Amino acid sequence: MTAPAAPPETRFGLLVVTHGGLAFELVRALERIVGGIDRVRAMSIDWDTDLVAARDAVEKAIAEVNPGGGVLIMTDMFGGTATNLTLSFLREGIEIVTGVNLPMMIKFANLRHTGSLREAAALVMEQGRRSVALATDYLGPAPDETPDPA
Repeated sequence: MTAPAAPPETRFGLLVVTHGGLAFELVRALERIVGGIDRVRAMSIDWDTDLVAARDAVEKAIAEVNPGGGVLIMTDMFGGTATNLTLSFLREGIEIVTGVNLPMMIKFANLRHTGSLREAAALVMEQGRRSVALATDYLGPAPDETPDPA
């Protein structure tokens, strides 16, 4: 009898950095959907966070989640404090994708064993774009059935 195949080695880590508790809730939802996932960490940049201490915490978190192939950092908003803080870490082996949402994180969970970090970041970003929808485009009334506002 052969031993079961070992799970694929994780190539990249994930660090989610957002305002408030959003990062923690996104990671919690990800783990609920895909199961336990290694090399993932959430960080909150609160409104009163000391930025020097936060920068040190980001640096430590990157080191903790990096399995050797690099780290994808997802942040909530380009131009926001969380993104601005992480930009100083942008270098070979670090990619930053802004506008994090749950479909992006699920995509990452399915890509973290294959390809390059840059390819994974591009696919995650594309997934984020595709996952944003206007529900009425799919479920709203037909154009001739639009209610009269009067």
